[in-house]
Amino acid sequence: MSDLYAVLGVSPEAFEDDIRRAYRAAARRLHPDVNPHRGAASQFREITAAYEVLGDAVERARYDQKRRQQPPENQYFTLKVTPSSRIVPVLSEPQVLYLLVELVPDFSLTATNAHLNLTLVIDHSTSMNGLRLERTKVAAHRLIDQLTANDVLSVIAFSDRAEVLVQAAPLTDKNAAKAMITTLQASGSTEIYQGLQAAYEQNRRYASKNFANHIILITDGRTYGDEEDSLALAQRCVAEGIGISAMGIGEEWNDAFLDRLASTTGGTSHYINSPNVVQRFLEERLRLLGQAIVERVTLSLAPDPDVTVENAFRLSPSAQPLSHESDPLMIGQILPRLSTSVILTLQLPPIPQPGFRSLIRLAASGDVLWNNRGAYQAVADISIEAMVKPPAEERPMVILDALSKLSLYRIQQKAAEAAARGDIREATRKLETVATRLLESGQTELANVAMAEARRLSSTRTLSEEVHKALKYGTRRLLLPSGE
Repeated sequence: MSDLYAVLGVSPEAFEDDIRRAYRAAARRLHPDVNPHRGAASQFREITAAYEVLGDAVERARYDQKRRQQPPENQYFTLKVTPSSRIVPVLSEPQVLYLLVELVPDFSLTATNAHLNLTLVIDHSTSMNGLRLERTKVAAHRLIDQLTANDVLSVIAFSDRAEVLVQAAPLTDKNAAKAMITTLQASGSTEIYQGLQAAYEQNRRYASKNFANHIILITDGRTYGDEEDSLALAQRCVAEGIGISAMGIGEEWNDAFLDRLASTTGGTSHYINSPNVVQRFLEERLRLLGQAIVERVTLSLAPDPDVTVENAFRLSPSAQPLSHESDPLMIGQILPRLSTSVILTLQLPPIPQPGFRSLIRLAASGDVLWNNRGAYQAVADISIEAMVKPPAEERPMVILDALSKLSLYRIQQKAAEAAARGDIREATRKLETVATRLLESGQTELANVAMAEARRLSSTRTLSEEVHKALKYGTRRLLLPSGE
């Protein structure tokens, strides 16, 4: 049962006037007539539904009785929000504020050994011929060995058409599944939509809130003409509670497309520069999916009407840019004893007067797999204070560290953008900055890659795909809590 008092932001002991004031305050901030943000509209619907119960004396009494009859609700996870500054200056121009949003699990909860509904999608186009396809087969075999009879597995092979190698079903015959994968031969071109469509149809047959439902895509090529269809299919996966993770082998695949595909569904995308690393990627994905205590985690953002969300980036448990144009953000999983964290970049409007002001309301939701608890939500409402002469404030180290690493990732992205538009001088300058900062942080190997490319760029006038992906995913890995 939802905690309607938490949704409305009042105490269970609140008087009728308190409840009415809370609802009116929410309406002034979040009503669709005054706030264009999608998250504001969806959250205001929840607040209105809560007020319809709590604002009616009879309905509130019935709700309170049901609430008393239920055992005390566990706080399966809480929302911890750390702003880059708690006090901002009074300014006549916009300013930027960062929020570190952490979904902190109850540390008494251990890994659930969640049942998996897993679909493996293997590219077997001509370019996968040789070591790439053979290593992928071996990795798939090892993955199957780690699954149990309680897990559901399906396997899709695709090139310019898709074939269901293993129909979605509880995994009772591992040898038969491995045998089907062994038969794969490289042929044809790459059409990712064909593979994803077949994977979606298989995965949705068993998709439920009691499973971690996930599609894992392995490809080494670009898909042409079907990217938008694939992204539309990703939205259908979201509606069914299915995540997508993607792994690109080599240099020829479209990293921007796979990033969008994964971030739309709360999954993750990876760059694999060697076929020998395929197994490590699959094992890591399997570990994270199997340990989740909360699945299908979303974060709804309802900024005040004059506040803009400029960027969202998931830092852990796997680093991934998030698609913040739609609401809610798809976050993925919450793991035991590890906070799932997201950093938000907000643009504040000019603040001409000192005083407190509201900023953004956040609502995190997910399906708790622990004891099949079902849906759970945590809410946080964030305010800041503006002063004419704010006192010196020590910035939180956790924010400074995250922003330092995130800025490195963004600089290399800007270098790639500059190279793409032909501004070689700007691209070179940014690559040199990346190399210097990587050296300062002890990342010598990656720094040498950046510096060598900066030198090479002046003669080739194009950024190599290999270096672009090495820097993009290398600096992204630095964002992980372990730095790995």
